[in-house]
Amino acid sequence: MNLLKKINFDVETGKAQIQSLKFNVYDGFGIILRILIVIVLMYIIVKLVNKFIDKTLKKQEDFRFSLDKKRSKTIGAILKSVVKYCVYFFGITIILTLMFGSKLFSTVSLTFASIGGVALGFGSQNLVKDVVNGFFILFEDQYSVGDYITIDKSSGIVESIELRVTKIRSFKGDLHIIPNGKISEVTNHSRGPISINVNVSIAYEENIDNATKVINGACEKFSKDNEDVVESPKVVGITELASSGVNIRVSGKVKPMKQWSNENQLRKYVKEALDNAKIEIPYNKLQFVGGDKNE
Repeated sequence: MNLLKKINFDVETGKAQIQSLKFNVYDGFGIILRILIVIVLMYIIVKLVNKFIDKTLKKQEDFRFSLDKKRSKTIGAILKSVVKYCVYFFGITIILTLMFGSKLFSTVSLTFASIGGVALGFGSQNLVKDVVNGFFILFEDQYSVGDYITIDKSSGIVESIELRVTKIRSFKGDLHIIPNGKISEVTNHSRGPISINVNVSIAYEENIDNATKVINGACEKFSKDNEDVVESPKVVGITELASSGVNIRVSGKVKPMKQWSNENQLRKYVKEALDNAKIEIPYNKLQFVGGDKNE
């Protein structure tokens, strides 16, 4: 009750006073409404511009001189990032102006400006480093959206290259967000043909030359049936005389990002060829030596 006695409110003008604090309720609601309008406009502008960028990049694929899909996606991600940062910057500036008035920046105290300047200096230093390094990543075409890369200990598919960060998705589903300024070494696994390697084990009782001929025949059939093959796989030699059998290495080259599925298919072709030729693949088994077989 004592608190209510200290509150004075004029319904017509909207002026309110709580002890020594004076403010206008109607003006406050007006500011809140304007801020909400600015936030909604920011969201709409970003969505519309992103849609325009997607449509423009899609149309350019029909031009005589057009960018490849990976390059197109990369440029699209960068443009979207630039738009997002610009819209957010101007939007936040307008919101601060609505809240504190147009004289906000001119009435800031010298102490606050000094502290803020130092903090801004450190922040902008990292920001500039991220942006500049991101520019050189694009200019040198180190990687594009959709490439399989390794940055430090993080490996995955590039989902987005933005103004300040690079986002890569690992095969486990983890999303790694890496500031461009911290990227010093990149391994791109998607440039040029990729090697496929399959190890085949055969029993010691089998003839090596015959097994090699059968495996190479399977590799030739695999290459004819597969358009991803760049260099036809073949037997490169014996890699190990293991305890249970002889290990033979098969190696070839396929298109980028196709190595895993093609290795699986090649194993299937080799297994079927060995089965048809009745060449034994070693496996764990029990063998009784001596004694009567009927016992």
